[in-house]
Amino acid sequence: MSTLELIRMKNFFLKIIIAILFLGSFVFACGSDDNDDNLSTNDPVSSTDYDITPIISFFDGIDAVSYSINGNTLTITTTDLPNHTSPYWPTTNPLHEAYNGTNENFHLNPNRINTQNITFTISLHPTEAIDKESTRLGPIGIARNGIVFYNQYAGPNNQPLTNEINSFDQWLGHPQNTGQYHYHIEPTYLTDQFGDDAFLGLLADGFPVYGPIENGSTITNADLDEYHGHTHENADFPDGIYHYHVTPNQDPYINGNGYFGTPGNITQ
Repeated sequence: MSTLELIRMKNFFLKIIIAILFLGSFVFACGSDDNDDNLSTNDPVSSTDYDITPIISFFDGIDAVSYSINGNTLTITTTDLPNHTSPYWPTTNPLHEAYNGTNENFHLNPNRINTQNITFTISLHPTEAIDKESTRLGPIGIARNGIVFYNQYAGPNNQPLTNEINSFDQWLGHPQNTGQYHYHIEPTYLTDQFGDDAFLGLLADGFPVYGPIENGSTITNADLDEYHGHTHENADFPDGIYHYHVTPNQDPYINGNGYFGTPGNITQ
């Protein structure tokens, strides 16, 4: 075979090799695009796409409460009158009952329960706030029996509850100077009635509050973030939701350093 024929044969095989490499790279590129498409269409729905509609019915049949839903907003109004006994009821009320709790240091404050008109406007689809907002003195949420939640401080200067806690009645609530009855700590009437792992109410940011037990274990501050909550599944939200827990005898009891979400309006 002549030198010229050898050169022609080498050029022919070189062209075949180049063609094979080109086709292979094209097929690989197309295969990569197809795999990316499959990954994007199979992405799970975000776990923060919360909807609290399933728990709104827990407020049904409560004399103190009325509510309405308009689009993505829950408007809930309460008279804030407890459906349980207390020494803070006027003596003429059938629910008046002398203190029969376990606190040997209990003392009756001078206030008495009085009808209120408190309205919360809450998102049915709560989300984590970018800028967290501190809770204020006064109502920060509403329990499932219509009683308002307060934070872990006593007025007027955000004092610890050390002394005020001795005026909590047998269900661990009490009224302030306008007769607004409230819970700073575990509402034991509700945990006694519904269970230590039950839904207890909502904070103004739309995230629910649960009792001190989860999956059979007692929740402590160590299990919760700085806002006194965490994300976990439960019977009401099998896919999980951010929620707060009450922690008996552990400050901040219901809520920590502010709302996890963005609070709605509270008027009174």
